[in-house]
Amino acid sequence: MLARLKIFLPGENTRMILTATFIGLMAGVAIIVFREAVELVHEYVFLRGYELLGIGEGGWRRFLLPLLPMTGAVLLIPLSLAFPGKVNGYSFTNFLRRVNLENGVIRARNIFIKVISTAITIGTGNSAGVEGPIAVIGGALGSQVGQKTRVSGKRMKVYIAAGCAGGIAGIFNAPIAGIFFAAEIVLLGTYEISSFAALVIASALSTVVSRAYYGEVPAFPIPDYHMVNPFVEIPLYVVMALIVAVLAVLHIRFFYFTRDKFQALPIHEQLKPILGAFLVGCIGIAFPQVMGDGYDFIERVLAGHGLVSVLLALVFLKSIATAITLGSGGAGGVFAPALFIGAVIGGAYGGIMHSLLPESTATAGAYATIGIGAFLAASTHAPMTAIFLLFEMTGNYEIIVPVMLTSILGTVIATRLYHDSIDTVDFTREGINIHEGREVAIMKSIRVGKAITEDVDFISENANINQLLELFRIAKDSFYFPVIDHKGQMVGVVSMQDVKTILHDEEQRVCHLVGAICSRDVIFLTPDDNLYDAMQLFDVKGIEEIPVVESAENPWVLGMLKRRDVIAAYNHEVLKRGIAEKAESIRMLCSTT
Repeated sequence: MLARLKIFLPGENTRMILTATFIGLMAGVAIIVFREAVELVHEYVFLRGYELLGIGEGGWRRFLLPLLPMTGAVLLIPLSLAFPGKVNGYSFTNFLRRVNLENGVIRARNIFIKVISTAITIGTGNSAGVEGPIAVIGGALGSQVGQKTRVSGKRMKVYIAAGCAGGIAGIFNAPIAGIFFAAEIVLLGTYEISSFAALVIASALSTVVSRAYYGEVPAFPIPDYHMVNPFVEIPLYVVMALIVAVLAVLHIRFFYFTRDKFQALPIHEQLKPILGAFLVGCIGIAFPQVMGDGYDFIERVLAGHGLVSVLLALVFLKSIATAITLGSGGAGGVFAPALFIGAVIGGAYGGIMHSLLPESTATAGAYATIGIGAFLAASTHAPMTAIFLLFEMTGNYEIIVPVMLTSILGTVIATRLYHDSIDTVDFTREGINIHEGREVAIMKSIRVGKAITEDVDFISENANINQLLELFRIAKDSFYFPVIDHKGQMVGVVSMQDVKTILHDEEQRVCHLVGAICSRDVIFLTPDDNLYDAMQLFDVKGIEEIPVVESAENPWVLGMLKRRDVIAAYNHEVLKRGIAEKAESIRMLCSTT
Protein backbone atom coordinates (compact mmCIF):
# COMPACT_ATOMS: atom_id res chain seq x y z
CA MET A 1 0.00 0.00 0.00
CA LEU A 2 2.77 2.42 0.95
CA ALA A 3 4.63 1.55 -2.24
CA ARG A 4 1.56 2.49 -4.30
CA LEU A 5 1.14 5.77 -2.44
CA LYS A 6 4.77 6.71 -3.14
CA ILE A 7 3.97 6.74 -6.86
CA PHE A 8 1.73 9.77 -6.33
CA LEU A 9 4.21 11.63 -4.09
CA PRO A 10 6.47 14.19 -5.78
CA GLY A 11 10.06 13.11 -6.41
CA GLU A 12 13.16 14.95 -5.24
CA ASN A 13 13.50 17.05 -8.40
CA THR A 14 9.79 17.86 -8.43
CA ARG A 15 9.95 19.04 -4.83
CA MET A 16 12.93 21.22 -5.69
CA ILE A 17 11.09 22.81 -8.62
CA LEU A 18 8.00 23.45 -6.47
CA THR A 19 10.22 25.01 -3.83
CA ALA A 20 11.99 27.14 -6.46
CA THR A 21 8.57 28.31 -7.64
CA PHE A 22 7.74 29.53 -4.16
CA ILE A 23 11.15 31.18 -3.79
CA GLY A 24 10.75 32.97 -7.13
CA LEU A 25 7.32 34.32 -6.20
CA MET A 26 8.57 35.52 -2.82
CA ALA A 27 11.62 37.14 -4.46
CA GLY A 28 9.29 39.05 -6.77
CA VAL A 29 7.29 40.34 -3.81
CA ALA A 30 10.51 41.28 -1.99
CA ILE A 31 11.62 43.33 -5.00
CA ILE A 32 8.41 45.35 -4.91
CA VAL A 33 8.76 46.00 -1.17
CA PHE A 34 12.41 46.92 -1.57
CA ARG A 35 11.96 49.31 -4.49
CA GLU A 36 9.02 51.01 -2.80
CA ALA A 37 11.08 51.46 0.37
CA VAL A 38 13.87 53.14 -1.61
CA GLU A 39 11.37 55.43 -3.36
CA LEU A 40 9.68 56.25 -0.06
CA VAL A 41 12.93 57.34 1.59
CA HIS A 42 13.96 59.27 -1.52
CA GLU A 43 10.63 61.10 -1.61
CA TYR A 44 10.26 61.97 2.09
CA VAL A 45 13.91 62.57 3.00
CA PHE A 46 15.85 63.61 -0.10
CA LEU A 47 13.30 65.40 -2.29
CA ARG A 48 11.37 67.08 0.53
CA GLY A 49 14.62 67.94 2.29
CA TYR A 50 15.91 69.37 -0.97
CA GLU A 51 12.85 71.63 -1.17
CA LEU A 52 12.86 72.49 2.52
CA LEU A 53 16.49 73.63 2.43
CA GLY A 54 15.93 75.50 -0.84
CA ILE A 55 18.94 73.84 -2.45
CA GLY A 56 17.41 74.23 -5.89
CA GLU A 57 17.49 78.01 -5.50
CA GLY A 58 21.29 77.94 -5.88
CA GLY A 59 23.72 80.31 -4.26
CA TRP A 60 24.91 79.48 -0.77
CA ARG A 61 22.03 77.03 -0.32
CA ARG A 62 23.75 74.58 -2.68
CA PHE A 63 26.30 73.95 0.06
CA LEU A 64 23.54 72.51 2.25
CA LEU A 65 23.33 69.46 -0.03
CA PRO A 66 25.68 67.28 2.11
CA LEU A 67 23.11 67.47 4.92
CA LEU A 68 20.81 65.10 2.99
CA PRO A 69 23.16 62.09 2.68
CA MET A 70 24.41 62.83 6.20
CA THR A 71 20.81 62.49 7.41
CA GLY A 72 20.79 59.00 5.93
CA ALA A 73 24.00 58.12 7.74
CA VAL A 74 22.51 59.34 11.03
CA LEU A 75 19.36 57.28 10.45
CA LEU A 76 21.55 54.17 10.08
CA ILE A 77 22.95 54.54 13.61
CA PRO A 78 20.02 52.97 15.57
CA LEU A 79 19.91 50.06 13.13
CA SER A 80 23.68 49.63 13.34
CA LEU A 81 23.60 49.62 17.14
CA ALA A 82 20.73 47.12 17.21
CA PHE A 83 22.44 44.76 14.73
CA PRO A 84 26.20 45.32 15.05
CA GLY A 85 28.22 44.08 12.10
CA LYS A 86 25.13 43.46 9.94
CA VAL A 87 24.35 46.94 8.60
CA ASN A 88 27.42 48.89 7.57
CA GLY A 89 29.57 48.41 4.49
CA TYR A 90 29.60 46.19 1.44
CA SER A 91 28.33 42.82 2.63
CA PHE A 92 28.09 40.74 -0.55
CA THR A 93 31.53 39.23 0.08
CA ASN A 94 30.35 37.92 3.46
CA PHE A 95 27.25 36.58 1.75
CA LEU A 96 29.43 34.58 -0.70
CA ARG A 97 31.42 33.29 2.26
CA ARG A 98 28.26 32.11 3.98
CA VAL A 99 27.00 30.36 0.84
CA ASN A 100 30.18 28.74 -0.49
CA LEU A 101 32.41 28.20 2.54
CA GLU A 102 29.99 27.88 5.44
CA ASN A 103 26.58 26.37 6.07
CA GLY A 104 24.39 28.73 4.05
CA VAL A 105 22.22 29.53 7.08
CA ILE A 106 21.06 33.15 6.81
CA ARG A 107 18.76 34.59 9.43
CA ALA A 108 15.40 36.06 8.46
CA ARG A 109 16.26 39.36 10.08
CA ASN A 110 18.81 39.97 7.32
CA ILE A 111 15.91 40.59 4.93
CA PHE A 112 14.61 43.40 7.11
CA ILE A 113 18.10 44.81 7.71
CA LYS A 114 18.98 44.92 4.01
CA VAL A 115 15.71 46.52 2.96
CA ILE A 116 15.84 49.30 5.56
CA SER A 117 19.59 50.05 5.54
CA THR A 118 19.92 50.10 1.76
CA ALA A 119 16.76 52.15 1.30
CA ILE A 120 18.08 54.72 3.77
CA THR A 121 21.54 54.84 2.19
CA ILE A 122 20.50 55.14 -1.46
CA GLY A 123 17.26 57.04 -0.85
CA THR A 124 19.15 59.88 0.85
CA GLY A 125 21.60 60.29 -2.01
CA ASN A 126 24.58 58.18 -1.01
CA SER A 127 26.30 56.39 -3.89
CA ALA A 128 25.49 52.67 -3.99
CA GLY A 129 23.34 50.11 -5.81
CA VAL A 130 20.29 48.06 -4.92
CA GLU A 131 21.21 44.94 -6.90
CA GLY A 132 23.68 43.39 -4.44
CA PRO A 133 21.30 43.82 -1.50
CA ILE A 134 18.34 42.44 -3.46
CA ALA A 135 20.45 39.39 -4.33
CA VAL A 136 21.20 38.95 -0.61
CA ILE A 137 17.51 39.40 0.23
CA GLY A 138 16.56 36.76 -2.34
CA GLY A 139 19.30 34.47 -1.04
CA ALA A 140 18.06 34.94 2.52
CA LEU A 141 14.56 33.92 1.40
CA GLY A 142 16.01 30.80 -0.20
CA SER A 143 17.97 30.03 2.96
CA GLN A 144 14.86 30.41 5.10
CA VAL A 145 13.00 27.96 2.90
CA GLY A 146 15.91 25.54 3.10
CA GLN A 147 15.98 25.80 6.89
CA LYS A 148 12.25 25.23 7.23
CA THR A 149 12.36 22.17 4.97
CA ARG A 150 15.57 20.88 6.64
CA VAL A 151 17.47 20.23 3.41
CA SER A 152 21.13 19.31 3.00
CA GLY A 153 23.86 21.92 2.68
CA LYS A 154 24.13 21.29 -1.07
CA ARG A 155 20.41 21.77 -1.63
CA MET A 156 20.44 24.83 0.65
CA LYS A 157 23.04 26.37 -1.67
CA VAL A 158 20.74 25.79 -4.66
CA TYR A 159 17.80 27.45 -2.90
CA ILE A 160 19.93 30.47 -1.98
CA ALA A 161 21.13 30.78 -5.58
CA ALA A 162 17.53 30.51 -6.80
CA GLY A 163 16.57 33.40 -4.54
CA CYS A 164 19.48 35.47 -5.88
CA ALA A 165 18.48 34.68 -9.47
CA GLY A 166 14.94 35.80 -8.72
CA GLY A 167 16.15 39.03 -7.12
CA ILE A 168 18.38 40.09 -10.02
CA ALA A 169 15.91 38.93 -12.68
CA GLY A 170 13.05 40.90 -11.18
CA ILE A 171 15.00 44.09 -10.47
CA PHE A 172 16.28 44.28 -14.07
CA ASN A 173 13.29 42.63 -15.75
CA ALA A 174 15.90 40.29 -17.25
CA PRO A 175 15.33 36.62 -16.32
CA ILE A 176 18.27 35.16 -18.25
CA ALA A 177 20.68 37.65 -16.67
CA GLY A 178 19.34 36.62 -13.26
CA ILE A 179 20.11 32.98 -14.01
CA PHE A 180 23.67 33.70 -15.06
CA PHE A 181 24.24 36.05 -12.12
CA ALA A 182 23.40 33.22 -9.75
CA ALA A 183 25.40 30.68 -11.75
CA GLU A 184 28.53 32.80 -12.30
CA ILE A 185 28.75 34.90 -9.16
CA VAL A 186 26.84 33.05 -6.43
CA LEU A 187 27.52 29.43 -7.42
CA LEU A 188 30.95 30.39 -8.88
CA GLY A 189 30.24 28.55 -12.12
CA THR A 190 29.68 25.16 -10.45
CA TYR A 191 26.18 23.83 -10.83
CA GLU A 192 24.26 20.79 -12.06
CA ILE A 193 21.38 20.59 -14.52
CA SER A 194 18.92 20.03 -11.67
CA SER A 195 20.09 23.17 -9.84
CA PHE A 196 20.05 25.11 -13.10
CA ALA A 197 16.36 24.23 -13.45
CA ALA A 198 15.70 25.76 -10.02
CA LEU A 199 17.44 28.97 -11.09
CA VAL A 200 15.34 29.13 -14.26
CA ILE A 201 12.05 28.64 -12.41
CA ALA A 202 12.81 31.18 -9.67
CA SER A 203 14.14 33.74 -12.14
CA ALA A 204 11.15 33.43 -14.46
CA LEU A 205 8.49 33.67 -11.75
CA SER A 206 10.17 36.60 -10.00
CA THR A 207 10.16 38.42 -13.34
CA VAL A 208 6.46 37.61 -13.79
CA VAL A 209 5.62 39.15 -10.41
CA SER A 210 7.77 42.21 -11.10
CA ARG A 211 6.25 42.74 -14.55
CA ALA A 212 2.74 42.34 -13.18
CA TYR A 213 3.40 45.25 -10.82
CA TYR A 214 5.68 47.53 -12.84
CA GLY A 215 4.93 46.49 -16.40
CA GLU A 216 7.25 45.09 -19.06
CA VAL A 217 9.86 47.83 -18.89
CA PRO A 218 13.62 47.37 -18.42
CA ALA A 219 15.57 48.96 -15.61
CA PHE A 220 16.37 51.81 -18.01
CA PRO A 221 15.46 52.24 -21.68
CA ILE A 222 18.22 51.59 -24.18
CA PRO A 223 18.00 53.19 -27.64
CA ASP A 224 18.15 51.19 -30.87
CA TYR A 225 21.65 49.96 -31.57
CA HIS A 226 23.32 49.40 -34.90
CA MET A 227 26.91 49.04 -36.06
CA VAL A 228 27.76 51.53 -38.81
CA ASN A 229 31.03 50.08 -40.12
CA PRO A 230 32.17 46.80 -38.54
CA PHE A 231 35.66 47.03 -40.02
CA VAL A 232 36.22 50.31 -38.21
CA GLU A 233 34.16 49.77 -35.07
CA ILE A 234 35.34 46.28 -34.11
CA PRO A 235 38.94 47.49 -33.60
CA LEU A 236 37.56 50.49 -31.70
CA TYR A 237 35.65 48.16 -29.39
CA VAL A 238 38.83 46.14 -28.77
CA VAL A 239 40.60 49.33 -27.67
CA MET A 240 37.61 50.22 -25.49
CA ALA A 241 37.78 46.78 -23.84
CA LEU A 242 41.39 47.47 -22.87
CA ILE A 243 40.50 50.89 -21.44
CA VAL A 244 37.56 49.42 -19.53
CA ALA A 245 39.72 46.64 -18.07
CA VAL A 246 42.33 49.09 -16.77
CA LEU A 247 39.67 51.35 -15.26
CA ALA A 248 37.88 48.36 -13.70
CA VAL A 249 41.08 47.29 -11.95
CA LEU A 250 41.66 50.85 -10.71
CA HIS A 251 38.05 50.91 -9.47
CA ILE A 252 38.49 47.66 -7.50
CA ARG A 253 41.81 48.64 -5.99
CA PHE A 254 40.60 52.12 -5.02
CA PHE A 255 37.43 50.66 -3.52
CA TYR A 256 39.39 48.52 -1.04
CA PHE A 257 42.06 51.19 -0.51
CA THR A 258 39.33 53.59 0.61
CA ARG A 259 37.70 51.02 2.87
CA ASP A 260 41.05 50.27 4.51
CA LYS A 261 41.67 53.97 5.13
CA PHE A 262 38.24 54.41 6.75
CA GLN A 263 38.78 51.34 8.94
CA ALA A 264 42.07 52.82 10.14
CA LEU A 265 40.57 56.22 10.99
CA PRO A 266 40.85 56.86 14.78
CA ILE A 267 37.24 57.98 15.20
CA HIS A 268 34.09 56.28 16.49
CA GLU A 269 32.64 53.71 14.09
CA GLN A 270 29.25 55.44 14.00
CA LEU A 271 30.85 58.71 12.86
CA LYS A 272 32.55 57.19 9.82
CA PRO A 273 29.36 56.83 7.68
CA ILE A 274 28.48 60.45 8.54
CA LEU A 275 31.92 61.60 7.39
CA GLY A 276 31.59 59.53 4.23
CA ALA A 277 28.14 60.97 3.52
CA PHE A 278 29.51 64.49 3.98
CA LEU A 279 32.27 63.83 1.43
CA VAL A 280 29.80 62.35 -1.08
CA GLY A 281 27.55 65.38 -0.58
CA CYS A 282 30.49 67.70 -1.25
CA ILE A 283 31.14 65.91 -4.55
CA GLY A 284 27.42 66.15 -5.30
CA ILE A 285 27.47 69.94 -5.02
CA ALA A 286 29.40 70.15 -8.31
CA PHE A 287 28.42 66.76 -9.76
CA PRO A 288 24.99 65.72 -8.43
CA GLN A 289 24.98 62.83 -10.94
CA VAL A 290 27.10 60.72 -8.56
CA MET A 291 24.39 60.64 -5.89
CA GLY A 292 22.03 57.68 -5.47
CA ASP A 293 22.04 54.76 -7.88
CA GLY A 294 22.48 57.07 -10.88
CA TYR A 295 19.85 55.38 -13.06
CA ASP A 296 18.37 58.68 -14.26
CA PHE A 297 21.72 59.89 -15.55
CA ILE A 298 22.47 56.49 -17.14
CA GLU A 299 19.32 56.99 -19.24
CA ARG A 300 20.60 60.38 -20.40
CA VAL A 301 24.00 58.95 -21.35
CA LEU A 302 22.41 56.09 -23.26
CA ALA A 303 20.36 58.63 -25.17
CA GLY A 304 23.61 60.28 -26.28
CA HIS A 305 23.53 63.29 -23.95
CA GLY A 306 26.38 64.59 -21.83
CA LEU A 307 29.58 66.52 -22.51
CA VAL A 308 32.66 64.34 -22.97
CA SER A 309 34.56 66.33 -20.32
CA VAL A 310 31.76 65.80 -17.79
CA LEU A 311 31.53 62.09 -18.60
CA LEU A 312 35.29 61.65 -18.16
CA ALA A 313 35.13 63.37 -14.77
CA LEU A 314 32.21 61.17 -13.71
CA VAL A 315 34.17 58.00 -14.50
CA PHE A 316 36.40 58.75 -11.51
CA LEU A 317 33.99 60.71 -9.32
CA LYS A 318 31.37 57.94 -9.30
CA SER A 319 34.06 55.42 -8.38
CA ILE A 320 35.29 57.72 -5.59
CA ALA A 321 31.77 58.40 -4.28
CA THR A 322 30.89 54.69 -4.23
CA ALA A 323 34.13 53.75 -2.48
CA ILE A 324 33.51 56.45 0.14
CA THR A 325 29.88 55.48 0.73
CA LEU A 326 30.49 51.76 1.18
CA GLY A 327 33.99 52.07 2.60
CA SER A 328 32.83 54.41 5.36
CA GLY A 329 29.96 52.14 6.37
CA GLY A 330 27.00 52.97 4.15
CA ALA A 331 24.82 50.05 3.01
CA GLY A 332 24.38 48.98 -0.59
CA GLY A 333 25.92 47.22 -3.56
CA VAL A 334 28.36 47.91 -6.38
CA PHE A 335 26.30 46.67 -9.34
CA ALA A 336 24.55 49.96 -10.18
CA PRO A 337 27.74 52.02 -9.80
CA ALA A 338 29.42 49.59 -12.22
CA LEU A 339 26.63 50.18 -14.74
CA PHE A 340 27.00 53.94 -14.26
CA ILE A 341 30.78 53.93 -14.69
CA GLY A 342 30.52 51.66 -17.73
CA ALA A 343 27.94 53.96 -19.32
CA VAL A 344 30.02 57.13 -18.86
CA ILE A 345 33.21 55.39 -20.05
CA GLY A 346 31.41 54.23 -23.19
CA GLY A 347 29.68 57.58 -23.64
CA ALA A 348 32.94 59.54 -23.40
CA TYR A 349 34.83 57.12 -25.63
CA GLY A 350 32.00 56.98 -28.17
CA GLY A 351 31.70 60.76 -28.18
CA ILE A 352 35.39 61.15 -28.99
CA MET A 353 35.37 58.43 -31.67
CA HIS A 354 32.20 59.76 -33.30
CA SER A 355 33.65 63.27 -33.49
CA LEU A 356 36.75 61.89 -35.18
CA LEU A 357 35.00 59.36 -37.45
CA PRO A 358 31.40 60.55 -37.83
CA GLU A 359 30.73 58.56 -41.02
CA SER A 360 32.08 55.25 -39.73
CA THR A 361 30.94 55.07 -36.10
CA ALA A 362 27.69 54.91 -34.19
CA THR A 363 26.64 57.62 -31.75
CA ALA A 364 27.96 57.98 -28.22
CA GLY A 365 24.83 56.28 -26.83
CA ALA A 366 25.68 53.06 -28.65
CA TYR A 367 29.13 52.94 -27.09
CA ALA A 368 27.64 53.77 -23.68
CA THR A 369 25.41 50.71 -24.07
CA ILE A 370 28.38 48.45 -24.75
CA GLY A 371 30.35 50.13 -21.98
CA ILE A 372 27.75 49.04 -19.43
CA GLY A 373 28.29 45.38 -20.23
CA ALA A 374 32.06 45.65 -20.58
CA PHE A 375 32.68 47.36 -17.24
CA LEU A 376 30.21 45.15 -15.39
CA ALA A 377 31.97 42.06 -16.75
CA ALA A 378 35.47 43.36 -16.03
CA SER A 379 34.72 44.39 -12.45
CA THR A 380 32.73 41.29 -11.46
CA HIS A 381 34.47 38.73 -13.71
CA ALA A 382 31.02 37.62 -14.86
CA PRO A 383 30.90 38.16 -18.64
CA MET A 384 27.85 35.95 -19.29
CA THR A 385 25.76 37.98 -16.86
CA ALA A 386 26.78 41.20 -18.61
CA ILE A 387 26.16 39.82 -22.09
CA PHE A 388 22.66 38.54 -21.38
CA LEU A 389 21.74 41.59 -19.32
CA LEU A 390 22.48 43.87 -22.28
CA PHE A 391 20.81 41.53 -24.75
CA GLU A 392 17.62 41.30 -22.70
CA MET A 393 17.42 45.03 -22.16
CA THR A 394 17.83 45.78 -25.87
CA GLY A 395 16.32 42.73 -27.54
CA ASN A 396 18.72 43.51 -30.39
CA TYR A 397 20.77 40.70 -31.93
CA GLU A 398 23.15 43.22 -33.48
CA ILE A 399 24.45 44.13 -30.03
CA ILE A 400 25.64 40.58 -29.34
CA VAL A 401 28.95 40.75 -31.24
CA PRO A 402 30.32 43.97 -29.70
CA VAL A 403 29.08 43.22 -26.18
CA MET A 404 30.53 39.68 -26.32
CA LEU A 405 33.83 41.02 -27.61
CA THR A 406 34.20 43.79 -25.04
CA SER A 407 32.87 41.75 -22.11
CA ILE A 408 35.12 38.75 -22.70
CA LEU A 409 38.20 40.83 -23.56
CA GLY A 410 37.57 43.20 -20.68
CA THR A 411 37.28 40.28 -18.23
CA VAL A 412 40.38 38.50 -19.55
CA ILE A 413 42.53 41.63 -19.49
CA ALA A 414 41.26 42.70 -16.06
CA THR A 415 41.99 39.23 -14.69
CA ARG A 416 45.53 39.35 -16.05
CA LEU A 417 46.10 42.79 -14.52
CA TYR A 418 44.52 41.92 -11.17
CA HIS A 419 43.43 38.44 -10.18
CA ASP A 420 40.45 39.42 -8.05
CA SER A 421 37.01 40.68 -8.91
CA ILE A 422 35.40 43.26 -6.66
CA ASP A 423 33.81 40.42 -4.65
CA THR A 424 36.90 38.24 -4.02
CA VAL A 425 39.57 40.63 -2.71
CA ASP A 426 38.92 39.80 0.94
CA PHE A 427 39.18 36.08 0.26
CA THR A 428 42.57 36.49 -1.38
CA ARG A 429 43.76 38.59 1.56
CA GLU A 430 42.87 35.64 3.80
CA GLY A 431 44.65 33.18 1.52
CA ILE A 432 41.39 31.63 0.30
CA ASN A 433 40.56 30.92 -3.32
CA ILE A 434 36.76 31.05 -3.20
CA HIS A 435 36.51 29.20 -6.52
CA GLU A 436 38.30 26.16 -5.11
CA GLY A 437 35.40 25.29 -2.86
CA ARG A 438 34.86 24.55 0.79
CA GLU A 439 37.18 21.54 1.14
CA VAL A 440 40.24 23.42 -0.08
CA ALA A 441 39.28 26.42 2.04
CA ILE A 442 39.20 24.21 5.15
CA MET A 443 42.60 22.70 4.31
CA LYS A 444 44.08 26.17 3.80
CA SER A 445 42.66 27.37 7.10
CA ILE A 446 44.57 24.74 9.15
CA ARG A 447 48.22 25.42 9.92
CA VAL A 448 50.87 22.73 9.90
CA GLY A 449 51.78 23.61 13.47
CA LYS A 450 48.44 22.22 14.67
CA ALA A 451 48.86 18.85 12.94
CA ILE A 452 52.51 17.83 13.36
CA THR A 453 53.77 14.94 15.43
CA GLU A 454 56.04 16.73 17.91
CA ASP A 455 57.56 13.53 19.36
CA VAL A 456 60.13 13.24 16.57
CA ASP A 457 63.29 11.14 16.30
CA PHE A 458 66.33 12.60 14.60
CA ILE A 459 69.95 11.61 14.17
CA SER A 460 73.27 13.41 14.12
CA GLU A 461 75.19 13.69 10.87
CA ASN A 462 78.20 12.26 12.76
CA ALA A 463 76.41 9.03 13.72
CA ASN A 464 77.37 5.83 11.87
CA ILE A 465 75.06 3.58 9.87
CA ASN A 466 74.68 0.99 12.62
CA GLN A 467 73.29 3.68 14.91
CA LEU A 468 70.89 4.69 12.15
CA LEU A 469 69.70 1.09 11.68
CA GLU A 470 69.04 0.83 15.39
CA LEU A 471 66.93 3.99 15.18
CA PHE A 472 64.94 2.47 12.31
CA ARG A 473 64.37 -0.67 14.42
CA ILE A 474 63.06 1.29 17.39
CA ALA A 475 60.84 3.67 15.40
CA LYS A 476 58.90 1.13 13.38
CA ASP A 477 56.39 3.49 11.76
CA SER A 478 58.91 6.11 10.53
CA PHE A 479 60.56 5.99 7.12
CA TYR A 480 62.50 9.24 7.25
CA PHE A 481 64.63 10.92 9.90
CA PRO A 482 65.86 14.50 10.03
CA VAL A 483 69.65 14.75 10.15
CA ILE A 484 71.05 17.48 12.41
CA ASP A 485 74.46 19.11 12.74
CA HIS A 486 76.41 19.87 15.91
CA LYS A 487 74.22 22.96 16.49
CA GLY A 488 71.07 20.91 16.41
CA GLN A 489 69.83 22.37 13.10
CA MET A 490 68.53 20.17 10.28
CA VAL A 491 70.95 19.65 7.40
CA GLY A 492 69.18 16.84 5.57
CA VAL A 493 66.93 13.79 5.69
CA VAL A 494 67.90 10.12 5.66
CA SER A 495 65.75 7.15 4.70
CA MET A 496 66.15 3.38 4.46
CA GLN A 497 66.61 3.82 0.72
CA ASP A 498 69.85 5.69 1.41
CA VAL A 499 71.47 2.75 3.24
CA LYS A 500 70.45 -0.12 0.94
CA THR A 501 73.79 -0.28 -0.88
CA ILE A 502 75.83 -0.80 2.31
CA LEU A 503 73.25 -2.67 4.35
CA HIS A 504 75.15 -6.01 4.20
CA ASP A 505 78.68 -4.65 4.63
CA GLU A 506 79.57 -4.49 8.35
CA GLU A 507 82.78 -2.55 7.80
CA GLN A 508 81.07 0.16 5.74
CA ARG A 509 78.20 0.39 8.22
CA VAL A 510 80.71 1.28 10.93
CA CYS A 511 82.88 3.59 8.84
CA HIS A 512 80.20 5.52 6.91
CA LEU A 513 78.59 8.46 8.64
CA VAL A 514 74.97 9.47 8.23
CA GLY A 515 76.04 12.90 6.98
CA ALA A 516 77.76 11.29 3.99
CA ILE A 517 74.68 9.43 2.70
CA CYS A 518 71.76 11.66 3.70
CA SER A 519 69.87 13.81 1.21
CA ARG A 520 70.87 17.44 1.72
CA ASP A 521 68.51 19.04 -0.78
CA VAL A 522 65.22 18.31 0.98
CA ILE A 523 61.81 19.89 1.24
CA PHE A 524 60.47 21.06 4.57
CA LEU A 525 57.52 22.92 6.06
CA THR A 526 57.15 25.56 8.73
CA PRO A 527 54.36 25.79 11.35
CA ASP A 528 52.74 28.68 9.44
CA ASP A 529 52.32 26.69 6.21
CA ASN A 530 48.84 25.28 5.58
CA LEU A 531 47.74 21.70 5.12
CA TYR A 532 46.64 22.24 1.53
CA ASP A 533 50.20 23.14 0.49
CA ALA A 534 51.50 20.23 2.54
CA MET A 535 49.20 17.78 0.78
CA GLN A 536 50.33 19.16 -2.58
CA LEU A 537 53.91 18.34 -1.60
CA PHE A 538 52.94 14.84 -0.50
CA ASP A 539 51.32 14.18 -3.87
CA VAL A 540 54.04 15.75 -6.03
CA LYS A 541 56.97 14.15 -4.21
CA GLY A 542 55.26 10.83 -3.51
CA ILE A 543 56.36 10.77 0.14
CA GLU A 544 54.60 10.13 3.43
CA GLU A 545 56.46 12.41 5.84
CA ILE A 546 57.85 15.94 5.69
CA PRO A 547 60.05 17.54 8.38
CA VAL A 548 58.75 20.71 10.01
CA VAL A 549 61.32 23.32 11.03
CA GLU A 550 61.07 26.63 12.83
CA SER A 551 61.94 28.63 9.68
CA ALA A 552 64.18 28.50 6.62
CA GLU A 553 66.72 30.71 8.42
CA ASN A 554 66.59 28.70 11.67
CA PRO A 555 65.95 25.06 10.70
CA TRP A 556 65.42 23.72 14.21
CA VAL A 557 63.41 20.52 13.91
CA LEU A 558 59.96 20.87 15.48
CA GLY A 559 58.40 17.64 14.28
CA MET A 560 57.39 15.50 11.33
CA LEU A 561 54.15 15.94 9.39
CA LYS A 562 52.69 12.69 8.11
CA ARG A 563 50.02 12.28 5.48
CA ARG A 564 47.75 10.60 8.00
CA ASP A 565 48.18 13.62 10.32
CA VAL A 566 46.85 15.88 7.57
CA ILE A 567 43.82 13.66 7.00
CA ALA A 568 43.12 13.44 10.74
CA ALA A 569 43.38 17.21 11.20
CA TYR A 570 41.07 17.82 8.23
CA ASN A 571 38.46 15.34 9.50
CA HIS A 572 38.60 16.90 12.96
CA GLU A 573 38.03 20.39 11.56
CA VAL A 574 35.14 19.21 9.37
CA LEU A 575 33.53 17.49 12.37
CA LYS A 576 34.02 20.59 14.54
CA ARG A 577 32.51 22.87 11.90
CA GLY A 578 29.66 20.46 11.27
CA ILE A 579 28.75 20.43 14.96
CA ALA A 580 28.98 24.23 15.13
CA GLU A 581 26.84 24.66 12.01
CA LYS A 582 24.25 22.19 13.26
CA ALA A 583 24.09 24.01 16.59
CA GLU A 584 23.72 27.35 14.80
CA SER A 585 20.95 25.96 12.59
CA ILE A 586 19.07 24.63 15.63
CA ARG A 587 19.55 27.91 17.51
CA MET A 588 18.28 29.99 14.60
CA LEU A 589 15.36 27.63 14.01
CA CYS A 590 14.38 27.92 17.67
CA SER A 591 14.71 31.72 17.60
CA THR A 592 12.24 31.96 14.71
CA THR A 593 9.60 29.72 16.29
